[in-house]
Amino acid sequence: MCSLTLFPPPLPLGQTTLCESNNELVSGAATDSCLKQESSPLNLYFPRESLKPHSRTESSSKAAFLDHCETLWMRSATAWRDAGLTGLLDEIANSSTEVPKWLSVSSGCVLALLRWVSSFHGSLFPHLTLSSEDMITEFSQVLNWPDCAVRAFAWHPHTDKFAVALLEDSIKIYNPKSATAPTLKHRLQRSVAAVQWKPLCASALAVACQNCLLVWHVDPCSLSTRPSSGCAQVLSHAGHSPVTSIAWSPSGSLLVSASPVDTAMMIWDVAAESCVPLQRVGGGGVTFLSWSPDGSHVLASTPSALFRVWETRMWTCERWPCLKGRCQSGCWSPDGSRLLFTVQGETVIYALTFSETPGATSGTLRGAKAAAVVADLSETTFTTPDGDVIVGGEVQSLAWDPRGERLAVLLKGDPQAADRPAMIAVFKTRTNPIFELLPCGFVQGEPGTEPRLMQFHPNFQHGALLTVCWSNGRITHVPFYFLSAGVPHLGLGTSPSLPHPRERPADYANKTLYTELTP
Repeated sequence: MCSLTLFPPPLPLGQTTLCESNNELVSGAATDSCLKQESSPLNLYFPRESLKPHSRTESSSKAAFLDHCETLWMRSATAWRDAGLTGLLDEIANSSTEVPKWLSVSSGCVLALLRWVSSFHGSLFPHLTLSSEDMITEFSQVLNWPDCAVRAFAWHPHTDKFAVALLEDSIKIYNPKSATAPTLKHRLQRSVAAVQWKPLCASALAVACQNCLLVWHVDPCSLSTRPSSGCAQVLSHAGHSPVTSIAWSPSGSLLVSASPVDTAMMIWDVAAESCVPLQRVGGGGVTFLSWSPDGSHVLASTPSALFRVWETRMWTCERWPCLKGRCQSGCWSPDGSRLLFTVQGETVIYALTFSETPGATSGTLRGAKAAAVVADLSETTFTTPDGDVIVGGEVQSLAWDPRGERLAVLLKGDPQAADRPAMIAVFKTRTNPIFELLPCGFVQGEPGTEPRLMQFHPNFQHGALLTVCWSNGRITHVPFYFLSAGVPHLGLGTSPSLPHPRERPADYANKTLYTELTP
């Protein structure tokens, strides 16, 4: 089992990671790196000071324009639309002079009962007491989401263009082959938690927002820099907000969305603007989704100490309870046969393996019955010219390159301790003859910056390309140059053999997680 003790030490102050070459990470002076980044059309910089977050909610701005001389029924309709049943009951209970006394009193009693039930439910699932923004912060794959200039990033699966969601709730689309960079804005595009391009399509971009899903259709041949809001489909479902995670099926035919307050994940037919809820008892909501590249499985995390792995032929699921905390992040191997995931409160990476059941009917899959620990990320102290640096701890997110040969792990660090920075640890991965992780190194940026978000380019031809969004608003791209181990090559084709790591720590040596299959 690989651990951080096998990694080379972090870079000294003033150095930044440039690339991987000859199986080693190459570094250079941060000033030289900045000059190269500024000259590249794919490297961008969004100073937080230039972005103005929304300081007023939509409801507060309405009060400045709406005529307050409305009838009770008009106010009730508005309350129902904005806050559902509790909003309607509150409006009636507070309008005792306009409704019969029995209706006002009964509305107040029902409202009090609903609030008591909600309070009891909140004690079982504490995340339900959070505001929408706090909920997105808690379950986002982005580290320190509220203060990030870049809140979401997505490469297009087939071209070099990408979408960037900013603090001010605008989305910009960049293509190095085009001088036009469209900016997407919509009145419902608030608190963007995730963006993802539709596979096998040039123009469709799904956006997870506070109160709904938006699917933008942006013509790549258009010269418009500000597409109309009419180019966006609005997909919403009662009780399904805020939306914290989305995932397209590899064929692009279906879109799945998740909300921490909704125990059902929604399977959307975007063309028909309709959805089918997939719901199971337990969990308190759905926080994170990941569709396997082969389309056979969907990982669905919950706010509680369990997650589910759905198979997409018959839509049955395996339930994974008995975890120390919730599943924080996960990623799939290129063939969809292996899932790597991390758990909140733990400093290890788990692996699950899935395979077809020989001779079984179509739709029958044999899931793993136990998850094995494949990497130990416990805090490790490194000695550098600038003093001791402690790296390791809990994981914010995982990213596996499309070739399945580089795994990036975003470690949270400790924002209160200067010697425990957030950092990206990169592993080399092998799947044959056995699966294993090998150390590659740490990816670091300019002095004083920390990684917040990362994603691999889906079609980099010379190995892997890791895009990193940093705390200062800069977006950089770190290439990993290697020849794929799946093709016979001499020299650089595979990673060099490493000495066997030390024995597993005693507390992880026999540690496994067990599943319960549910129909």
